[in-house]
This record gives sequence, C-alpha cells and structure tokens, in this order.
Amino acid sequence: MEEYFNSKNIINILIRWKIHITVIVVVSVLLAMFFSSPIFITPLYKSYAVVYPANVSPYSDESETEQMIQMFQSKDIRDSIIEKFDLPAHYGIDKGYEYFNSTLLFEYGQKVKIAKTPYEAVDIEVMDKDPKIACDMVNEIMHQYNLKVKSLHKEKFKEVVIDFKAITDMKKRDIDSLKNMAKDLGTQYGLLDYPNQTREIMRAYLGAGRGNKEVLNLKKNMEEKGGDMLMLSELMASEAEGYSTFKLDYDRAVLNYNRDYTYVNILNKPYVADKKILSGTLGHSIADSFFHLLPFSHHYRNGGPSPDET
Repeated sequence: MEEYFNSKNIINILIRWKIHITVIVVVSVLLAMFFSSPIFITPLYKSYAVVYPANVSPYSDESETEQMIQMFQSKDIRDSIIEKFDLPAHYGIDKGYEYFNSTLLFEYGQKVKIAKTPYEAVDIEVMDKDPKIACDMVNEIMHQYNLKVKSLHKEKFKEVVIDFKAITDMKKRDIDSLKNMAKDLGTQYGLLDYPNQTREIMRAYLGAGRGNKEVLNLKKNMEEKGGDMLMLSELMASEAEGYSTFKLDYDRAVLNYNRDYTYVNILNKPYVADKKILSGTLGHSIADSFFHLLPFSHHYRNGGPSPDET
C-alpha cells in the first residue's frame, strides 16, 4: 500500500508541477542542442583497431598485452605521432602558449585512447575532426609500435651477436694455435697420428727394425713428444666441439638480429568513419532535467506548498 501511495504522490507531483517541468525540460533540451552544436563542439569521427601482440616475450611479470599497452603509451610513439601529423597545428594550439605542452598532451590524451579488452586484446581508439586523419593515426600508432619493438630487439640481439662473435673468434684462434703446434710436431718430429703411429712403430721395432735408424728415431720422438701429441689431439677435439656449439649460437643470434618480423596481429582493422560521434550532451541534459524533479518531489512529500499555494 505504501508503494501505491508513493506512486500516486509522484503522479500528483507531475500534474501539479506540469508547467514547471515542461519549461525545465524544453529549456534544457534547447540549451543542450545549442551547446552541443558545431558552434561550440567540433564534431568528431572515431577510428579504432583491435590488436594482439605477436613475436614478443614479456620483460617481467607483465603479460604480452600489458607490455603492448606500455609500448603504445610510450613517449617515443606519442612524440612520433605528434610530429608526423603536426598535432599542435591540427589541434590549434599556439607553440608560444605558456602551457603549450600540457595542453597538447591533454588534447592527445582526450583524442587517443589505448585500453585492454576483456579478452586480453588491445583496443586503439582515435577521435578526430577529420575521419581520414583518425584512421591514419591508428595505422601509424601500430606502425610505430612495430618500429619500436624491432629497434629494441635489434639492440638486444646486437649485444648477443657481438658476444658470440668474440667467443667464436677466440675459439678459432685457439684452434689455429693448436694446429700450428701439431704442425711443428709433424714437421720436426714426424708425429702425425699418435695411435696409429705408435702401433706401427712398435710393430716395426719388434720386427726387423731394431737396427733401423729411422725406426729408432721415430720411436725416440714418440717417447719424448708422444704425450704432447696426444694432448694436442684431445685439446683440438674439445676446442672444435666448443667452436661448433658457439658458432651455432652465433648464427642463431645473427638470424634473430636480421629478422624482419611484425609484432601486431590485427583483429579489427581501422577504417575511415562516415558517421560523426554524438557528444552525448543532449541525452545527459534530458536526464538531468528529469532528475531536477527529485527536489520538487522531496519538497512536496515533506509538506511544502504546491504551485497553486505559492
């Protein structure tokens, strides 16, 4: 019953205050239409893209999507967009104005929105008075993102390339040094292959070679330098294996450094809008007009005079 009487009171209020309510609503609508007209508010067009990150790895605990948002909001990308589209002139901001930078960044922040969607994608939204510029700015933001990520990757992979190049060069010098030592043992002492030569020398020595001067000389060289020859063989095998491993890592680093990847998967491509965005001022004003009724309702229900009593 109480709800019934409350509803009846509201209806009575609307009837009693009908002239005031009508005037408020009509005036609010007219003012909203006037102040939301192109005279006061420049009509805007919206262009947007929905993208996912690609070919990237997070730097810390952040996700790839959060990393992408940080990149989009970086100073480098923002400054590139401002310079390419000459936004100070486009937004009508005088460079000599005392608060030029603050005003420019505020306008940019109002016109360019970067946000994460519920499905871990990134929404890039640009509003502008020129629909083609809005679309071009969305495309340029994605292009600048690709350039930014590529430059970061190249910077890091260049460090890896330099490191592995230094290691492989060092390994190659070590192998060349061992080869020269082995060459000296071969030319000066006739030692070329420790296992096979040892077997053949012992076979010749135990046969008819005990009186053979050449066999005795090789046997003596093997006894004096055979250990060096064996050690060189093992070192050369170890260094060759290490060189192969680091050379493979170096080749991979060079491949990563030279790769020409893109880092954006575009789900929704931007397009040139053919319809202006409604500012919403008119709807808000109508809603405000309705809520102006609440003070009257409260006043009336608390025993205040009606329009007829004033």
